[in-house]
Amino acid sequence: MVNENKSKLFEETPIRKAVMSLALPTVISSLVMVIYNLADTYFVGMMNDAVQTSAVALAAPVLLAFNAVNNLFGVGSSSLMSRGLGLKKYDSVRRASAFGFYMSLLCGLLFSAAYTAFQTPLLGILGADSSTVEATGAYLKWTVSFGAAPAILNVVMAYLVRSEGAAFHAGVGTMSGCLLNMMLDPIFILPWGLNMGAAGAGLATFISNCAACVYFFILLLTKRGRTYVCVRPSMVCFKKEIVSGIFIVGIPAAIQNLLNVTGMTVLNNFTASYGADAVAAMGIAQKINMVPLQIALGFSQGIMPIISYNYAGKNVTRMKQGLFFALKVMLSFLVIVAVCSYLGAEFLASLFINDSSIIGHCEKLLHGMCLGIPFLCVDFLAVGVFQACGLGKNALLFAILRKIVLEIPALFALNSIFGLYGLAYAQLTAEIILSIAAMIVVGKLLKNLESEKLL
Repeated sequence: MVNENKSKLFEETPIRKAVMSLALPTVISSLVMVIYNLADTYFVGMMNDAVQTSAVALAAPVLLAFNAVNNLFGVGSSSLMSRGLGLKKYDSVRRASAFGFYMSLLCGLLFSAAYTAFQTPLLGILGADSSTVEATGAYLKWTVSFGAAPAILNVVMAYLVRSEGAAFHAGVGTMSGCLLNMMLDPIFILPWGLNMGAAGAGLATFISNCAACVYFFILLLTKRGRTYVCVRPSMVCFKKEIVSGIFIVGIPAAIQNLLNVTGMTVLNNFTASYGADAVAAMGIAQKINMVPLQIALGFSQGIMPIISYNYAGKNVTRMKQGLFFALKVMLSFLVIVAVCSYLGAEFLASLFINDSSIIGHCEKLLHGMCLGIPFLCVDFLAVGVFQACGLGKNALLFAILRKIVLEIPALFALNSIFGLYGLAYAQLTAEIILSIAAMIVVGKLLKNLESEKLL
């Protein structure tokens, strides 16, 4: 019965219903994650202390680096699992999930150890100076030294659960931790509570990630015999088909996120030269811009299982239907979000801090950032298709094109010509070119698949 239920969703359910049932919980959980990230900035901003707000912004690249592990074993394992389901190779599905789980746990522990050992030089690389180093270090103590493993496991387990179509449970697991974080933030951060500032935001994040992991463990315990997600140590193996199947997608996805960290670090270092107010404004603007970014990312991740399954099963028609329906929904929504972000930039900034200088900086930065929002869906969907189909090289090519070829050089040029506010237009520069490249490459892929089907 479990096999029939999963096959029905991927093969028979009307495409609109199938896509929305997979994508909506993923998008909602992504939005809740953004809101809880915004909560850190919001409650720290209520202290009206640019140093504390800057600490959260400067720490962001390290937390973003978690996504390298998340993508290596989350995206890599889930892609292989969904393709395995399409090919009816259920033992491989279980072994892929066990491998992804234990390797991500190991990497989380190594991440904590490495950060703790090299904390002092790393804080300097992040752009922390004498005024911000203490607060940044206090935030990272909880989120990285203690919290790397639960933060990574939380996301990877959501990927594993989602790979077999259980997007609702994946979303609930992620959201449970996020909602707990938002409840704990004011208690730990603000003067009427524990008055810990940025350190309190880090502690709340650590506790919430642990809670999310507990949810997933309970879920797997209650679904024994009705799920292909397996975390038994005995199922871990290093067979070539499992390891290479995960790494061929996971390694390019991990490199993509490491490049994102590099880009954010370059951006923060440029911004730091304009002072703490500019850093705080950029941090707030980036957090606000994460809302549409996570919508696009959540939708592309949400449809990956149906793309993977039908790609492996050679059902090109259903694969195309899912992709084009997702594109129409995403593009329409992101255009609306971009317009609202542009028109309401000052209001959005004022929600996070009561400082006219920082609000002024943030408003101008948001005006530049939101122009690139509509182009995100094309680029993100293309990368999602590559990952779903096991085409890791294509995904890596797009990651290099985005950061190394386009965005980072644009940061240098725009900073030199226009100063602080020029930095906000680097994303627009990159996404316009990437969206054109995405349409060409994905179009060619679909054409080739249709040609193969006719042979």
